Amino acid sequence: MLRDGGWLGRRSFRSRITLLVVAAVGLSVAIGALISYLAISRAVMHRVDDQLEQRATVFTAWPLEMVAPADLDAGRTLLAGSGYQESLVYADGSSYRPQNLELQRLGPQGQPGQVLATYQVWAPFSRPEVEIAAAQKGASLRTFSYDGVDYRVYAVPNVYGAQSPDNTQPSALVFSTSLAPTESSLNTIATISIIVGLLGIGLATAAGLAIGRAALRPVERLSHATEYIARTGDLRRLPVKGDDEIARLTGNFNTMLEALARSREHQKRLVADAGHELRTPLTSMRTNLDLLAQATAVPDGNRLPAEERAALLDDVRAQMEELSVLISDLVELSRDEQHAIEDLDLRNVVERAAERVHRRAPGLTYDLRLEPWYLPGDATALERLVTNLLDNAAKFSPQDGTVTVTLADGQLQVADQGPGIAEPDLAHVFERFYRSPEARSTPGSGLGLAIVRQIAENHGGRVAAARAPGGGALLGVWLPGSPARLPTPVAAG
Repeated sequence: MLRDGGWLGRRSFRSRITLLVVAAVGLSVAIGALISYLAISRAVMHRVDDQLEQRATVFTAWPLEMVAPADLDAGRTLLAGSGYQESLVYADGSSYRPQNLELQRLGPQGQPGQVLATYQVWAPFSRPEVEIAAAQKGASLRTFSYDGVDYRVYAVPNVYGAQSPDNTQPSALVFSTSLAPTESSLNTIATISIIVGLLGIGLATAAGLAIGRAALRPVERLSHATEYIARTGDLRRLPVKGDDEIARLTGNFNTMLEALARSREHQKRLVADAGHELRTPLTSMRTNLDLLAQATAVPDGNRLPAEERAALLDDVRAQMEELSVLISDLVELSRDEQHAIEDLDLRNVVERAAERVHRRAPGLTYDLRLEPWYLPGDATALERLVTNLLDNAAKFSPQDGTVTVTLADGQLQVADQGPGIAEPDLAHVFERFYRSPEARSTPGSGLGLAIVRQIAENHGGRVAAARAPGGGALLGVWLPGSPARLPTPVAAG
């Protein structure tokens, strides 16, 4: 396995594609050439063997020592012209070898002249052929090297019963043909295969370069676009061409850009809204502190009465608490991650949150109608979600009112008996810093329900607002889960 820091891992993606294409095509060409050469070689050798056996079948009818001299000369000529040789081998290792055939130039008056060529008409042999003569059964077909030349040698028992000169030993007929022409042809084929393989590798290299350049051109455009975005911060969509994998990658990248643009816009709006919301308590605190400083600087007789100074201090303390709550809500809203995820029952989360809110608003009655609902989630965040819903209901409920909390099929609903939510405000109550005209006189930062929506969406849920049947507000959250306890994963052993 190649490591990331290996030789191939350090090369560019284009060069890796080229190398892989060259390797794949080159290996395919090499294997194809080798298989072709082996198939041709096998077919050629089978043809040589078939022809040798066919010649042997014809000439076994003419034992060499039993034919007339004129016929022997004709047989020798026929054998030599066909490229085959014949010998008669005896069981003791001796043999009858026809004399070589000489091709001579004719002299004057038809007399023999200069020898132009000599044809070997006797077949070479060794122990395996002698064993065939002695056993008088079976046959032998093999390659035998004699005097630097490879021969294909075929031996069969002499079925005519030709004996040795003393008429005591059986014999075998041996036929052979030289493999020099065949080997020369196979060498030529091997050379052609090598040349074709090299040409194939060259073409594969050119094809790999072309494929790498064409295949990576969209990737290079996408890379240049990402560099431009990183350099300029321009989050405009990239053009999508075609419907292949690169086009889908570009589409996914555009989706990421859109999410990033929304996140940036939300961040800008959060900063702008936070600055606006922080300006009011800070201005009020600065005014009160200036008044206290002026009152302290004047003579004792002209100072503000103790009651007014106490009221100013109480106002500053209240502004500090409001500012602390606002900053805490801003930090919570800007945090987009979750804590440890655990399998929990949402009923327990609602009960804990109800106990906490009841301590802050003991005059209210909390009617809990809870059914089991199990889900994997962040217990701290979900408790904050329920607490914000109950705090919102407690803020707008009358002194002895009832807050109804219902949990069924993953849907958590909180209904109060307050003035309710006006129809135009229903679509905006979960937005950041949104406060209806009726709620602007009440304490709060306008971030509590926005935090509810963010926590719900982080858990794959959704939120909604409506008017309760009794006239108050009805706020709902749906979270995915199951009414039965989730199975505990079994650790792999």
